Amino acid sequence: MAVISLIIPVYNVERYLARCLDSVLNQTYTDWEAICVNDGSPDGSRAILAAYQAKDARIKIVDKENGGLSDARNKGLEQARGEYVVFLDSDDFIHPQTLEFSLALAKANGSNIVTWYKDPYYRLTTILRRKLGFDVDKKLPKSYYKRYQLEKVNQLTTSDVFAHFTEQSHSNIKMPLKHFYVWRFLIRRELLSDFQFIKGITFEDFPWTSELMLRNKGRITITSLPFYYYYPNEGSIDLSTKRARKINDWITGLEHAYKLYEAEAEESQRIRWQRQCMWVVVRGRIERHLKEIREEDLCHSLARRLQSVVELGCLDHPFDARSKACKERILAFVEQHLPPSQ
Repeated sequence: MAVISLIIPVYNVERYLARCLDSVLNQTYTDWEAICVNDGSPDGSRAILAAYQAKDARIKIVDKENGGLSDARNKGLEQARGEYVVFLDSDDFIHPQTLEFSLALAKANGSNIVTWYKDPYYRLTTILRRKLGFDVDKKLPKSYYKRYQLEKVNQLTTSDVFAHFTEQSHSNIKMPLKHFYVWRFLIRRELLSDFQFIKGITFEDFPWTSELMLRNKGRITITSLPFYYYYPNEGSIDLSTKRARKINDWITGLEHAYKLYEAEAEESQRIRWQRQCMWVVVRGRIERHLKEIREEDLCHSLARRLQSVVELGCLDHPFDARSKACKERILAFVEQHLPPSQ
């Protein structure tokens, strides 16, 4: 039985899949299984998976009808047998030392979760090179070949994850655990036994990661290692989803996470999650983009969703001038696009 299970959802990524799988095969730690969930890909992704599986039995293929990213990740979790789990998107890739270092830190620090971050330059330089006409699909950055020393890794191990967990890009938090990226963790699999990704929505990372932090009762090791290479795939969910759909899905995730924290979180956890995570999502992912919606039927639909958010109590406790102003703008949007009788 492998120690680490990598879960790789696969859908229409024939241009990038080989690079992703090569980065797994190139790991300096070798006791892993890669569960590749073919989510009904109509392109050549399935054939690429079969070719890699023929070369290395650690590559495992799970075929299913198309159900979206959340459903594919849930299916991968069902098949995982490793002590730890790592999520990897199939148009991205990871540094060769990712598994070695994260597992070593988990063992050394007694941590249930170890984190890393994305390379800060790869996405921007790739976008620029693409605009200049360069072939970027197979290009590996120089940082991919850099080798790190474990004893020199900047790290922090804590049992108080909410002192570091934030969606804020800039904060005064020491060693912040920024943003809701499910691909930035090595996670002890037993933590994931009783909850799943919400099916049918995009940006499922927010409610899932919020729940993961609440479920974890042990230690977490935070590092700033730039081990993940996030590829700006123009066909990805983030870049291709329409704005109204994005807002709707963020609202769904917000409602799910808010109910969970109201029911199960300690008061200090709930307050910090709301201030450092929830209100950042409300301001930056929902309210900020409402003005971009022009069609009245979409505005009406979103106003109904936001009314449910208000009635749930999500906006009851703005804590600073920005959150108070955000609340007022949302209330004004609801009043403008939803008659009082509705």
